[in-house]
Amino acid sequence: MNVHISYKGLEKTPDVESTVKLHLKKLERRLQVFRPELVSLHGSVLQKSPRAGFVVALNLKLPTTDIAAEQANPNSAVAVKAAFDSLIGQISRHKGALRNEHAWPRRQQEHGRNAISEVPFEDTVAAIKPESVTNEDVSSYINANLPRLRRFVQRELRHREQDEKIARGSISVDEVIDEAIGNALSEAFERPEKMRLEPWLYRLSTDAIDRLAAGDSGGGNIPLDRPDRSRDGEGSDENVLQFHQPDEDLSAMSLTFDKNISTPEDLAAKDEMISLVERTLRDAGRNEREAFILFTIEGFTVEEIADITQKPEEEVRKSVHSAREYLKEFLPVRDPLSDRLIEHSKTA
Repeated sequence: MNVHISYKGLEKTPDVESTVKLHLKKLERRLQVFRPELVSLHGSVLQKSPRAGFVVALNLKLPTTDIAAEQANPNSAVAVKAAFDSLIGQISRHKGALRNEHAWPRRQQEHGRNAISEVPFEDTVAAIKPESVTNEDVSSYINANLPRLRRFVQRELRHREQDEKIARGSISVDEVIDEAIGNALSEAFERPEKMRLEPWLYRLSTDAIDRLAAGDSGGGNIPLDRPDRSRDGEGSDENVLQFHQPDEDLSAMSLTFDKNISTPEDLAAKDEMISLVERTLRDAGRNEREAFILFTIEGFTVEEIADITQKPEEEVRKSVHSAREYLKEFLPVRDPLSDRLIEHSKTA
């Protein structure tokens, strides 16, 4: 899909740009049935005045029609979300018309019409069938994103241990990852489209935790044949020795300060705040905590969270909203990170 977004009367800030990219990703999933080279989107984000707010205009050109949407709001993120939601709603109705819903047998009987012989849009040259996930796709994703998946599994195991759903240390991260990857590579599981690979792997991971927890007696007994996985380190300094030799002195040229890299103190503060958010949401409910963490920290869209949790999108939105309101009332400490998480959750 060809995309061109212009910003008028305001600077293209990272917050506005990230909101636009988030909804573009959501829009692209609705357009997988069309050939990408035949689809183009032109949009503009205009700030008329501080009082009038922001106006977002979108114009989508498809092989079969043109669709436009325009929304205004004092908040830029809300205006962007409203414009894309309006566009997606029109796309859904247009795709329904292309599928000849009016010619379905049930509707024909209701209206007393004869069947209309037409070629479904999915069989025309303008349509493209999404490819399913392959073993190579799974391997490529794991190679690039294994640390992120591990952090998610660690967070879920810690939450279940704190809630005493499983015994502490009874399930390791490696066990969950191994089972999730094994199921992903197995032909026994139905594979989704390539665009849904990441939420599918996250769902397999949560399913693996549930299955392993169901097989856990909860007595805290550790089998003698279970390897000790308490250490997360690599156990080797080979990576360091490849750059600095033991007898080599560090020079000033070897130490380059990068402002974009967080300091250890910054990382520790970030981890501590995320842990505090998780602990606070424990009393808000599992669905609320899960939806909020997946949306604000893991970066999934509402549709992807619905795939992971197997819940309707509207229920996911309500869970994110409930978690946000709960945090605003009960989070004991606020900092810029927690404020950004709470603000970002408004786009759900």
